[in-house]
Amino acid sequence: MISKKAIVAGHICLDMAPDLSSVPNGHFQTLLQPGRLIQTDGVTLSTGGAVPNTGIALQKLGVPTCLIGKVGNDIFGKSIREIINRETPQLADDLVTDLSVGTSFTVILNPPGFDRTFLHYHGANDTFYASDLPRKKLRSADIFHFGYPSLMRSIFRGEGAELVSILQRARRAGLTTSLDFSLPDPTRPGGKVDWPEILANSLPYVDLFLPSVEEMTFLLARDTFDQMCSNKEVPFLEAVTVELLDTLSKRALVLGAKVVLIKIGHRGLYLRTAPPEKWKHVGRGMAGLGDNWHHRTLWAPAFDVNVRGTTGAGDAAIAGFLASILQGTDPETALIIASAAGACSVETTDATSGLMPWEDTFKRIQSNWAQIPLELLTQGWTKDEAHGLWENKSR
Repeated sequence: MISKKAIVAGHICLDMAPDLSSVPNGHFQTLLQPGRLIQTDGVTLSTGGAVPNTGIALQKLGVPTCLIGKVGNDIFGKSIREIINRETPQLADDLVTDLSVGTSFTVILNPPGFDRTFLHYHGANDTFYASDLPRKKLRSADIFHFGYPSLMRSIFRGEGAELVSILQRARRAGLTTSLDFSLPDPTRPGGKVDWPEILANSLPYVDLFLPSVEEMTFLLARDTFDQMCSNKEVPFLEAVTVELLDTLSKRALVLGAKVVLIKIGHRGLYLRTAPPEKWKHVGRGMAGLGDNWHHRTLWAPAFDVNVRGTTGAGDAAIAGFLASILQGTDPETALIIASAAGACSVETTDATSGLMPWEDTFKRIQSNWAQIPLELLTQGWTKDEAHGLWENKSR
């Protein structure tokens, strides 16, 4: 068990996935008509959102973790508590109950022959505030991770004032702060706010900024995001360039983050850190990290696995990264552990059941676990054979 402790706060919901596997391949759209009955083969109930995904992953990796999210006083909220407590008794004890609103839920329609469709209700996530974070809990932890503010109306409205308040409260308690996102829906309020302004307000209080490349491009380079999405010939992840990652990570560092970790799916993880003079007041979660964390640019390939499901893989990678920081590792180890945790996650259909304790994850890496080939021929990048990743020392 890792001695330092974590708090994971933010978005939480109940995921309901009807089993539509018996629907003839490609026929779901014709069956989904007014008055039709579509028979399913059962339903899977699971927790969703950053709080259970990252929080349970951290717990499985060996980090004592406190989960703080908001649910309603209804059967969905009770189901969330029951599912979480099956993983670790009393792990759901610090969830907040809002009597005025229902629990957030997502209905996941995943029929054969079609991309998944999500029916989502924000519910109690839209009423989460800094006051929902007990100061006593904050003082007892070392790192504070907040996830999916783009899906929480109370957090992103008013130019992100509540997000700033939350991060400031964690900072005043001496915690290292960490922030992750979910891709906003462009048609909803979360997709229409001024995200560059919100990040300019909030990143000065963020030590670890951990978005996916799609999320980061949407948030900081919306025109580029729209152009990349409009190109139907090239998948988004394949269109990601070193230059794009360099531009996005540099901007986040300039805004105040000390560490930027960008998730790139099957293409791995990109890490960029600030120069030494920026590493002040990073909180006790990062206390003791060596100078080898300063001014680094690394890219780790993904591990080669049989992918059964990608739900929560990014959250698992974040958990691996945070757990490594709490272990006091070097950046190379933290990056490789993050990649490994994400790979373990996709080997199962849910977000966390494939994860192992930190030490076992490290042993699997050392057992010559194959990586998906990554060739960076751009000037300045060299292969670090010892760690199985790439580094650019020219930045």
